[in-house]
Amino acid sequence: MTETVPLFPLGHTVLFPGMLLPLHIFEERYRELVRTLVARSGGERRRFGVVAIRQGWEVGADSVSALHPVGCAAELRRVSRYQDGRFDIVTEGSDRFRLLDVRSGDRPYLVGTVEWLPADPPTEPEIDILARGVSGLFEDYLADVAAVQRGAVQPHDLPTDPAKLSYQVAASAVLTLEDRQALLEANSTADRLRTELRLLKRESTMLRHLHALPTSLATLQIAQSLS
Repeated sequence: MTETVPLFPLGHTVLFPGMLLPLHIFEERYRELVRTLVARSGGERRRFGVVAIRQGWEVGADSVSALHPVGCAAELRRVSRYQDGRFDIVTEGSDRFRLLDVRSGDRPYLVGTVEWLPADPPTEPEIDILARGVSGLFEDYLADVAAVQRGAVQPHDLPTDPAKLSYQVAASAVLTLEDRQALLEANSTADRLRTELRLLKRESTMLRHLHALPTSLATLQIAQSLS
């Protein structure tokens, strides 16, 4: 099923289902987007599409190729408005989509035609074994991060649900945009977990050999969910 949704392209950011994304809205085009969503009736979903930009921080309506092909809907959860019209909002990732077309209409922000992707299968062979493997490797990875930074990383109870686990690990580990995008685009929870097993082994090996993170510890935030 296809649908037209407002788009919020972001540089170096991939939103995953179930994860929170706070945003400070200061550009007028996105202020209008928030105002439009807030004005919707109670029966209408207040959501927009978050999609990662392939390069840089800005994108025009000239070509869909400037954006990654798969994004995630952001559901508006909380809105705080400043007197000067700016907003602080909190959104939660929900459904994944494939981006079919991008255009500018009568609004200052971009809109896209999207095809909603199906949810992951509820059960898959070896899913519990994969989930346990990822949980264990992620704990080891956090310990390696703490050793490199010479400080503790806050402990966190990971979800036991394999799908939620796969998204939380994807959102929390320090990975490249390409790695995160590949995890978002994975066809199933099992595929995502298998990829995370490989990535976590790679990242821990690099930490132990290079004794440095590719980014500061401040960016290593355990992703949170409203559920």
